[in-house]
Amino acid sequence: MNPRLNRRSFLGLSVSAAAAAALAACSSTPPSADGPRRIMPGDPAIAELEAGRAFTGTTVSQNLTAAPISASVAGKTVSTWGYNNGLVAPTIRAKAGDRLRVALKNNLPDPTSIHWHGLALRNDQDGVPHVTQDAVASNADYSYDFRIAHPGTYWYHSHVEMQRERGLYGALIVDDPAEKLVYDRDWVIVLDDWLDGVTGTPDEVLKEVSGGMGMGGGSMPGMDHGSMGGSMGSTPSPSPGSGTHMLMGSRSDFLGGDAGDVRYPYHLFNGKAPDQAEEFTAKAGEIIRLRIINAAGDTAYRVGIPGRKLTLTHTDGFPVVHKDVDAVVLGMGERIDALVTVGDGYSPVLALPEGKTGQSVGFISTGTGKRPVPATLPIALDGDVVDGGQLKADPSVALPSKTPDRTHVLKLTGGMMKYDWGINGRRFDMNDPLRDAFDIRRGERVEVQFVNETTMWHPMHLHGHTFQVGRDGARKDTVIVRAGQTVTVVFDADNPGQWLTHCHNAYHAERGMMGVISYVA
Repeated sequence: MNPRLNRRSFLGLSVSAAAAAALAACSSTPPSADGPRRIMPGDPAIAELEAGRAFTGTTVSQNLTAAPISASVAGKTVSTWGYNNGLVAPTIRAKAGDRLRVALKNNLPDPTSIHWHGLALRNDQDGVPHVTQDAVASNADYSYDFRIAHPGTYWYHSHVEMQRERGLYGALIVDDPAEKLVYDRDWVIVLDDWLDGVTGTPDEVLKEVSGGMGMGGGSMPGMDHGSMGGSMGSTPSPSPGSGTHMLMGSRSDFLGGDAGDVRYPYHLFNGKAPDQAEEFTAKAGEIIRLRIINAAGDTAYRVGIPGRKLTLTHTDGFPVVHKDVDAVVLGMGERIDALVTVGDGYSPVLALPEGKTGQSVGFISTGTGKRPVPATLPIALDGDVVDGGQLKADPSVALPSKTPDRTHVLKLTGGMMKYDWGINGRRFDMNDPLRDAFDIRRGERVEVQFVNETTMWHPMHLHGHTFQVGRDGARKDTVIVRAGQTVTVVFDADNPGQWLTHCHNAYHAERGMMGVISYVA
């Protein structure tokens, strides 16, 4: 396979590729004469479903320009890419049932797209080149237009190659006017691991880690990055390999072993490094709703406020049975909503990179006291610690009990030695995205078993749906699957089209850990 074509894989191939043209066709024509009749993005059933979605009569509009930008990171000027000339993209707010219209202008040198992460939206607006649309060419425009079905904390990001590892992402908050949750203020927090323009580019990182754990990839032949001897718990001292970007010895007991592949110089909190930390003003005794989004490429974050409990209320946009914890871990792509009561003075909201060194932090301030120096803050968050996949769905959103009509087993395969991540032993083929597709039919209860046969954890994401974890677990669209473990999820097939499922580690996805959940007629 052409190496250049492989790097600009399905997350961002040329708009002229034959596969993209076939998948963007406005019909349900099968990919081959003897294959199933697939419900493609332009099928009339998708437009009919959209017309039947609840609509408030309100249209929310947003203009986004994707372009090269200069930004300040930790006091250094870096060249990167972003929306509307900012490292922090606009937060889009709407209500459930609103129509969202986003006019995208692509001033990048490469094609791009926007994926609306977590939304159960119409298939032709999902923003995935080779699956739901052609990528938007350089110097071209494109308009996204869809109704928003569910309230919650979501986000949007480019779904082309490694562009999300730059600044092409932002928060999408969908309010529920009928929600009974009581709070005084609302703080949106976007976390990210950052290296673009500092130690290299995301493309350079991908090239390095794609060499695997051989001599060219940062280690000795035969060494298994995922099973190194000893355990450092969740506060190790990982070190770089012989390359610039590969991280060695990143370990987390909470995640079950290897915590990540890539070394990052900074961890950002709403686009800011700790020395320029964001400050959120409130009054003592007020209740703050924290909407936390992990936009990172290779880093889970452990989030908490030292000495203060967080009350978890939602994960991936859907309500859960409230749980008081000392800290919560978010994998890449996950979101958590939490309530915290403000104490007097400064309260640091810490986001520690799980299994890695460094910190990300923001401060809640009541206008009294002295702001702590980041270096004096705790380097660990212990006590009662959970992730979103360990929570229970609020009864109002729990799926009714039903025997699955169909079960798909997705074995997560590959490893660091060859960096050959895949599903069921096959790396995703960007030239044939429906090869090995997982067929389902509208109206089915679908069970998916994520079986992790690797020595590393994977945050597995499903487009266009929310699933329930286990029999009574949380409703989510992204779930942590630990090494050697199986996570079973179920969802109702109620949103026809072609939907990607993939690891939300940006480098694992780009190297092949993805597949398509395919509706057939």
